[in-house]
Amino acid sequence: MAPLFSGEVPALFVAGDVQYRKLPVTIAQPIITLLTDFGLEDEYVGVMKGVILSINAQANIVDITHNIARHRIRQAALVLKSSFPFFPQGSIHVVVVDPGVGGRRDIVCIKCRGHYFIAPNNGVLSLVVLEGHADKAFAVTNGLFFLEPVSNTFHGRDIFAPVAAHLSMGIDISRFGRPLSPEDIRKLDISVPSCSSRDRLEGEIVSVDHFGNLLTNIDLDTFRKFEADEGGADVVISVAGEQIRGVSGSYDAVPEGVPLAVFGSRKLLEISVNQGDAMAYFNARVGQGLTLTRKRRHESR
Repeated sequence: MAPLFSGEVPALFVAGDVQYRKLPVTIAQPIITLLTDFGLEDEYVGVMKGVILSINAQANIVDITHNIARHRIRQAALVLKSSFPFFPQGSIHVVVVDPGVGGRRDIVCIKCRGHYFIAPNNGVLSLVVLEGHADKAFAVTNGLFFLEPVSNTFHGRDIFAPVAAHLSMGIDISRFGRPLSPEDIRKLDISVPSCSSRDRLEGEIVSVDHFGNLLTNIDLDTFRKFEADEGGADVVISVAGEQIRGVSGSYDAVPEGVPLAVFGSRKLLEISVNQGDAMAYFNARVGQGLTLTRKRRHESR
């Protein structure tokens, strides 16, 4: 996004007991996505949208989800990775899963793979920057683009939303604060699948979706490499003391109420129950391990 403004300072406006700054020109229909753990019971999401639209009435605001489990940074990182590539380049992605709000953590604004991201520097951008080097990264410190006064508990309203709105109007990313190096972007300690032996792959449950499906860290490419065998082999998935033989192509490949393994839209191995809840069925939790064992076909009979 090319900067449209070089030296202008946003004019100061007053809305109730808060102040915000607004530039007089907008870009047609910029896309701003919102991903939070706010839920929809309170006014938080609507207020963020109101701030954005007060600054840029042409903004096209898209809700990715507001049902991230409270404070679940890893879940938010996975959802962000799975969703942002489906938006046009130049989109602005705002992530507010921020258990450290008001504390010492930075807020960062980065450009990566043609997209912009505004998020707390708590690891939620890990999967974005691991798969694509951040082209630009800045700490968001320039109060010129914040609502005033800034609440210690609602940076989504007072910092994230107005910064996203000003970015959507062409403000260059460098004006939001001091530059950061890629090493300054905090990374989560994300587990990766590992082969403990030639015929054994160990993985982990990394998230549970709305349907109770258990999402693992075993991606399709890793599975295909593990599965490949000149003599032919069957894969048995062991989870919570039970075994699932092979990977199904769809949920209805097994009878209702029966567990199965399937690769979902994120290309991650899922443990599911046809028309059921795998988390309840297996009494499973995030961080729990699972094992894939490759058995020769003559051993599987």
